[in-house]
Amino acid sequence: MSDGFFYSYHLGWSRPDAESLLGDLEAAGVRPDHPVTRRITLIGPGSRPSVTQSWVTRDQLVLLAGLQRLDQVDFLLWLPSGSEVPARVRRTDDGTVELRFALGGLRRDERETVVRAVREAIGRASLLCVGFVVDREGASAATDWRGFIVRGTVYFDHWPDTLAVQPEVAAVQPQLSGVNSFEQSPWVVYGSDVPNR
Repeated sequence: MSDGFFYSYHLGWSRPDAESLLGDLEAAGVRPDHPVTRRITLIGPGSRPSVTQSWVTRDQLVLLAGLQRLDQVDFLLWLPSGSEVPARVRRTDDGTVELRFALGGLRRDERETVVRAVREAIGRASLLCVGFVVDREGASAATDWRGFIVRGTVYFDHWPDTLAVQPEVAAVQPQLSGVNSFEQSPWVVYGSDVPNR
């Protein structure tokens, strides 16, 4: 994935979660089908432009993104302008599910549309979402964000734009001590989304 990103981490994941995520994103204008061809594109591993692409139906994407048969699925989301957003749903070794949305290559307004849509979509499933991170420029991409958000055991070198963790992680992370934050159940949120008071 390139440049900016939005990652979220979930303790449970199933086909209904994938259906809900896609439905919420579609309602916000971030769709799995191309605005002209209406094709839904899976992307295989590899570096662009040699990445393998295949087309599936929406039901097939929901099944695959629900991780019923695979531990990882990569696909494209689309904005009405035709800009693409590479996305990944992946089950990690400890069973946590990681959602990744690449923000590189998007105009600023498009990037904000995607960030808002993803944040609202995962917010609806917040009981299973243990946290998320948004880094619009990708400066913190080398950080093990799963290790930070899920286990609270690693550190980061660069602050992302927004970081949301559960209160128990916030309490044990010295990097978060004394930093402005606000509570948005079930998370404590840090960074640019913290309202000025």
